[in-house]
Amino acid sequence: MGSPIVGNNVIIEENVTFGKNVTIGNNVTIYTGTEIGNNVVIQDNAVIGKQPTRAKASILPDVKELPSAKIGSQVTIGTSAIVYANCKIADNVFVADLATVRERVKVGEYTIIGRGVAIENDCIVGKRCKLETNCYITAYSELGDYVFVAPCVVTTNDNYMARSKERYDKFKGVTVKTGGRIGANATILPGKVIQEDGTVAAASVVSKDVLRESLVVGTPAKELRKVPENQLLRNQEG
Repeated sequence: MGSPIVGNNVIIEENVTFGKNVTIGNNVTIYTGTEIGNNVVIQDNAVIGKQPTRAKASILPDVKELPSAKIGSQVTIGTSAIVYANCKIADNVFVADLATVRERVKVGEYTIIGRGVAIENDCIVGKRCKLETNCYITAYSELGDYVFVAPCVVTTNDNYMARSKERYDKFKGVTVKTGGRIGANATILPGKVIQEDGTVAAASVVSKDVLRESLVVGTPAKELRKVPENQLLRNQEG
């Protein structure tokens, strides 16, 4: 177990474990039991391992205490980012400033979580994904490997828009399979699936599943053509 380099006004609660060569900035809070790997950088004002707070009017079940967060090796956590309890962040992940990663989220290795990105509870994000500035990944979503989500994309999970008790067991996030890409300002409606290498053009509204290797455009989004061969994941170098 290593001894981190620690800035000013840092709070480290009980039973937090550190690997080697960990650097912690100023005003950081790390909650009980958090596990942090080797060569991790946690920048100023970040919060790691926070337990979720349930609103009185929330329909979600009240969970008293979640397991601790786990941060892999070679991870960077940016300024004022928040990583909640029971998150599992794999090796070589980059979490940019002001990002929020909620409880029970898993993030695969080498994924980049951009500035101001919000990943809500109970999501899975694969390896080598790129989630760009201010995109929103709704609860109960699953992103495969090599997924690209452009700035200001919105995903949704509630077809009832907070009305009717019928919705309580029908929340369903989005699924983006390996190599799927979503352009800036697109909106993906609840439960929709973007198949492998499916591509959504900027500002489109996805109301139906996107087929494998299809490019969809518009509101509602419709297939324009197939994704060019030179853009398919299998044809990328490296």
